[in-house]
Amino acid sequence: MNKTFKVTLWCIMLAALTCGFLHHLIPPSVMNFERLHIFLFNLVSGGTLLVYFTENTRSLSRRGLLFLLLSLLFAFCAFMEWYPPTLAIPLLLSAIIESVRVEHFGSCIPYALFSKEESTSRKFHQASLLCLSLGLVISSLAIVNSQYTHWFKLEKLTLDTFFLGFSFPISLISMSVIFALMKSNGGLTAKYLKEISFWIINLGVIIFFLFILANWFLPQVFIASLLFITVSLILYLYWRQGIRLQQKSFLTSGILFLVITSITGIIYIFMEFSSTYTHEGALPLLRMHAFTALYGWNLSGLAVISRHGDFPIRLHSQKVLLLHWLTVLILCPLGFFYPLPAIGAIICYGWLLYTLLFNHGQVDADMISAEDEVLHEI
Repeated sequence: MNKTFKVTLWCIMLAALTCGFLHHLIPPSVMNFERLHIFLFNLVSGGTLLVYFTENTRSLSRRGLLFLLLSLLFAFCAFMEWYPPTLAIPLLLSAIIESVRVEHFGSCIPYALFSKEESTSRKFHQASLLCLSLGLVISSLAIVNSQYTHWFKLEKLTLDTFFLGFSFPISLISMSVIFALMKSNGGLTAKYLKEISFWIINLGVIIFFLFILANWFLPQVFIASLLFITVSLILYLYWRQGIRLQQKSFLTSGILFLVITSITGIIYIFMEFSSTYTHEGALPLLRMHAFTALYGWNLSGLAVISRHGDFPIRLHSQKVLLLHWLTVLILCPLGFFYPLPAIGAIICYGWLLYTLLFNHGQVDADMISAEDEVLHEI
């Protein structure tokens, strides 16, 4: 990754978190920066890195640059509520993602997702691209419905809620990297557990979203619990079978963030259906849930794929992990409610991103070669 691309990513990802705290300066009733907060991290940064990682190039290709520019335009238009352009831009972005997917996996129809010979890591990788391209097309339809036709009226299906779904492709590519960095000689039991994990994660999240829209309590609890068990299983598999490369501790930390995300999600379901529920009372839990998902779990995966083919930093560094947890679990949730912790969160997050993107460190050349060989097979 060249320096220009690194600086661009640093600016966009730092701006994403900053937008999450701008309500301290400008009331949401005047200008709501939540959409920019979501889009800049998930779609612009995450989507561009997904293209970059899939193409496996040293620098961002013209196709990747086009995705970056169009996604920025989409984010700005959605933020300003200029909806006519947002009907066409997602279709162009989807076409770019599909061209990358078909070129990398060799088929327009994703037959490999159902193949026993295809590795779990490659399945997660293709599912990530497919989820992003479908999500972009559906987002255009969602805007048509919300702003023009009003065919469907669901209380919980607002545009802002739908746009949160752009975090799911980033979660899937993080899973892809994790499964790629597991040993392949774990036996049939491990192979079946990996396959089961793939389908539970993908189908479970979709079904869970439908249950949320239907406002069904017990089905939500069941699916959320099943997802928690599956995430815990993946943590166990990675702890036992993860290849001892520089990313292992950092990715393990990422899965622990995902475990916390799952737990806070289950707690929120019980709170929401309780007789004493208020949105204000549940807001601290919701903020922690969102921050651990985006800037804990998803950032862990993005940090690894952003450094593929590059000299990686020493991701096992305890100082880096401590800074990450301090920022995500303490400063970010507090910063949502109070200005001073928000400033601290932005500073710490900026320093964390700088370390992840720019610090080379002293590393073992053989370890780098082994890492690249594994990641390039995804």
